[in-house]
Amino acid sequence: MRPPNVNACVRRPSGATVSANKKIIMKKTNTTATHLFTSEAVSCGHPDKLADQLSDAILDAYLAHDPDARVASEILVTTDFVCLGGELRTQAEVDIDAVIRRTIAAIGYTGGVNRGFDAKTVQILNKMHAQSPEIAQGVDAGTRASEGAGDQGLMFGFACDETPELMPAPIHYAHAVLRHLEDLRRAQTPKQGALLLPDAKSQITVEYVHGRPTRAHTLLVSHQHTPQASQDALKEIILQAWHHVLPKGWIDDATRILVNPTGSFNLGGPAGDTGLTGRKIIVDTYGGYARHGGGAFSGKDPTKVDRSAAYAARYLAKNIVAAGLARQCEIQLGYAIGIAEPLSIYVETFGTSPHSATQLEATIRRSLSLTPRGIRMHLGLNAPIYLATASGGHFGRAAGSAGEGTFPWEATTLAASLRANLR
Repeated sequence: MRPPNVNACVRRPSGATVSANKKIIMKKTNTTATHLFTSEAVSCGHPDKLADQLSDAILDAYLAHDPDARVASEILVTTDFVCLGGELRTQAEVDIDAVIRRTIAAIGYTGGVNRGFDAKTVQILNKMHAQSPEIAQGVDAGTRASEGAGDQGLMFGFACDETPELMPAPIHYAHAVLRHLEDLRRAQTPKQGALLLPDAKSQITVEYVHGRPTRAHTLLVSHQHTPQASQDALKEIILQAWHHVLPKGWIDDATRILVNPTGSFNLGGPAGDTGLTGRKIIVDTYGGYARHGGGAFSGKDPTKVDRSAAYAARYLAKNIVAAGLARQCEIQLGYAIGIAEPLSIYVETFGTSPHSATQLEATIRRSLSLTPRGIRMHLGLNAPIYLATASGGHFGRAAGSAGEGTFPWEATTLAASLRANLR
């Protein structure tokens, strides 16, 4: 018998509502019904995403010199100020101030583009400290093959066949429009008349019919812009961006399109709002379409299962869907600090698989080692690959802005093994 979800009430676009008292309180959604689902995304210049990128830039800098570095970097950004906290265990030496200023400049906060936050003049306060030896002794205990998880926790991974990337359509297109606008922003020249600035948010409400995404119900972008930019010009740019990324026919006469609903948006970034590492965990994952264990990713080295096991869970879920074993798959992994093997593996396919959850769980165990070391070795996570993850979502996308390669947990190389190991 499958364990119920006792954490919260969760409604799937094509499933039932399950309550904390373990009873089904609604019938399964009629597959002919129409419903709406909304997801949001934020740009690389959003204050929280800027903090995430700084945390991961620091992590990458240490991993580049020491693949076994232990790093947990937490950052706050606000007007003219960056504050670092967290822990380190490494012999590598990194010029953290230089990493921070270089990353801020690459995002676009330079030369007075955004008053109140500039890569050259920002104040930096570094309060990072050595990793607790009590944490280290749990992670390092036993042989290298049996090293324990860096913390307790539960992690979720998800995949579905709504897009070629096997991601839910709402979060996929919310990210896609901002990536397109980011490319336009970086291509601007002063001679052309720069309009777009780094801070932005998007949101899309998708209409589902028969359980499948069919059209855009509402499209929203709030984008920071230069004072001289006209609202009409901005709206035209953003409308064209939506047309560029959405499937043909998704925008129709009934689609509601909102651009900067409150009016002008000149003051943005950390000068307009404080940012913190790890505050956009739903944007980072599945846009609310699937569950989340609560742990953030950015700034954490891969001994932290908050990050590595969430990547592994996505890898497994995506490969199950890619292998044709299910159309939707959600996987939960549970860990305890200092213990190598996961405490639990839970698979949910929402009625889209001919195979039982027990069969799929056994197949997973036969196909991949889910110890922290096993995950890191299989996916190659002890490498400086993390800055690219910290903007645009950790799942369903290319590793770099130029589109080179994919993140290792996005590969579908395990699909054949999962099929072969199915009993």
